[in-house]
Amino acid sequence: MDPSSILLPSSLQNAAVLTVILAFAGYLTTFLSARMLALRKDKLELVNRRLNEFYGPLYVASQAGNIAYRSLLKKQGKTQSFPILDHEMKEWVLWMTTIFMPLNDVREKIIIEKAYLIVEEQMPHCLLDFVTHVVGYKAVLAKWADGDYSERRSTIGWPPEFDIYVERSYAALKAEQTYLLHSAPWRLWQRIVDRKK
Repeated sequence: MDPSSILLPSSLQNAAVLTVILAFAGYLTTFLSARMLALRKDKLELVNRRLNEFYGPLYVASQAGNIAYRSLLKKQGKTQSFPILDHEMKEWVLWMTTIFMPLNDVREKIIIEKAYLIVEEQMPHCLLDFVTHVVGYKAVLAKWADGDYSERRSTIGWPPEFDIYVERSYAALKAEQTYLLHSAPWRLWQRIVDRKK
């Protein structure tokens, strides 16, 4: 018997087994990379949503409110708004009703309606404190509307950690967004998708 005839079927079997193994490895690699890219895409979509619908608008409204507040203080030659003196009351009411409360209302609405987008598992206390502060001012503004100026400020003070929380959360999400957009696997995926279009 010719020894080469015995080896040939074995070689074909080895080639077939190797082909199956390589095909499976290719499939597994494709599956895992597609899964990884899909997870990355989902994460980027969540980060974008949090930025566009929650932290971005909160950040912009907070920055605008802080700039306006500092501008009012500078105009009045003060370093803090309280006490609000009698001769400052007309100006304070104007700024509260036309600038500060509209910005507060925007932020309150975002917090209440989009709370599911917060990063933390539990609602941060500074967000609850902010909403409570705004609700307190709504009572004050209702009195002002009736001509009663006996109260000049909300009985619930401004939560100082609110602005810090909003700024840090916004910055962290922007950094995460940048990372997800500019990482090597994501750029590769974008090139593949763009070629198909």
